[in-house]
Amino acid sequence: MSEDEHAKRGIDLERPNAARVYDYMIGGKLNYAVDRVFADRILSVLPNARHMALTNRAWLRRAVRFGAEQGVRQFLDIGSGMPTVGHVHEVVQAIDPASRVVYVDNEPIAVAHSEIVLEGNENAAMVQADAEYPGEVLEHPVTEALLDFTEPVMVIMAAFVHFIPDSRDPAGLIGAYRDVLAPGSYLALSSGTWEGQGEESQRSVALYEKSGTPLTLRSPDELRALVKGFEILPPGIVFTPEWRPDGPLEDPPEQSGGLALVARKER
Repeated sequence: MSEDEHAKRGIDLERPNAARVYDYMIGGKLNYAVDRVFADRILSVLPNARHMALTNRAWLRRAVRFGAEQGVRQFLDIGSGMPTVGHVHEVVQAIDPASRVVYVDNEPIAVAHSEIVLEGNENAAMVQADAEYPGEVLEHPVTEALLDFTEPVMVIMAAFVHFIPDSRDPAGLIGAYRDVLAPGSYLALSSGTWEGQGEESQRSVALYEKSGTPLTLRSPDELRALVKGFEILPPGIVFTPEWRPDGPLEDPPEQSGGLALVARKER
């Protein structure tokens, strides 16, 4: 892609991008040198970072499969990032091909490649929008065409809210999405945490601060406060590998560095 194309798509190659760094961590190819250099710096101070990203991705697949098994057929993936194997639409459409998925991200590369992956899939689409402005997402023509908010929807915020500091009111943001959901809808949320972590996490957070994309890691109680209006389902707020695992855990769950929950809107 030429420099003109980069500029046209709004791609900043001077600074690492969180979605592209995450893509590199899970073995993707939709990233640039600036992202790989930053990711390698993270790995140098937090060698477990790749494991953290992969366990979060595995949790996401289990969470959306759970939603589909509960009868949900509509999914809104906030901050979806780069298209990868086992993306939400692949998981839920394997259960019911009529399941509808809207992905949302503001990273131009994520949007461009998602559009390619989803070409020809009438029940899944990508929306380029800033998810911190719910109106941009909920009133987007693509969202309105694919999702019916009078019926249950699962909203997914995987590794998203830890990029939103308290000063930007993450509880209010989640509440804005909650308020449009029908009873019986779900929220699937994961976040980085200090819980059970060592000094390596502090050093990685310091690197993110310098990158211009600061992290706000949260405790279970802090996450619980963000999801008022939802009923948190068993097993509660747990490390990502502990959330309804497919089999015995191979590693200590705290090595995931992330907490996860799935919650239901009752009324």
